[in-house]
Amino acid sequence: MPPKPILLTMPSHSKSFQIVLPVYNEECTLETSVLNLLRFLKENNYHRFSILIADNASTDKTAAMGKMLSKRHMHISYLHIDRKGVGIALKSAWKLSRYDIVGYMDVDMSTDLKHIKQALSILDEDKADIVIGSRLLPGSNIKNRLFIREIASRAYNLLLKYYLGVHFSDAVCGFKFLKKKAFDHLMKKGIDDNEWFFDTELLVKAEWNQFKIIEIPVHWVDDRGTQVNLAETTVKYLKGMRHLRKQKNEFQATKF
Repeated sequence: MPPKPILLTMPSHSKSFQIVLPVYNEECTLETSVLNLLRFLKENNYHRFSILIADNASTDKTAAMGKMLSKRHMHISYLHIDRKGVGIALKSAWKLSRYDIVGYMDVDMSTDLKHIKQALSILDEDKADIVIGSRLLPGSNIKNRLFIREIASRAYNLLLKYYLGVHFSDAVCGFKFLKKKAFDHLMKKGIDDNEWFFDTELLVKAEWNQFKIIEIPVHWVDDRGTQVNLAETTVKYLKGMRHLRKQKNEFQATKF
């Protein structure tokens, strides 16, 4: 059985949130994706929010486009990170955030935007500390995904459960929202990875700390143009899991 959750306190009326879009060389899709997200949030009457473009040292026109969007729209901001890595982008952005809720999505908007409302509602009502999308729960709707990526994803998540004893179903779906206080606490405990394994390490250590994690099934469309190298990423994930396994014996959960 999972450990009994310990919830962080947050006013139920809070709707202050920041969505980070980690990007690397996304000049072709950045403007359309960001403006679609901005339009969705405004149409759903959100007011206290920010969209942050976290640029991982892009070498194309992503920086110029991000700066342009931040100047034209009050809800959009731009942050340059001088090295590649989703983990370092999110850590850099969330450390600076002054919002109650922080989260991120893939810039290709693979996850249907409607799930933002679900995630924010759960966190606003203090039902969880972390909300993540899952492509492996009943009710999820996955389109355009390569068979090899589907098999690799299921195998990885099963390995996580057996090797590290965790209970969430999809560690690497690019859709996660959490209370800023939860992130700050986890950073004090230590999140080491600066690349793609950051997602997994965050969730594993959140569960070790007895945070309440809620998964929601998502409508998700695969981006066939993804820059992720499956073989290289798999090796890094396995090394990351081994590193976490070593840490587990020394880990002690702390309450708030």
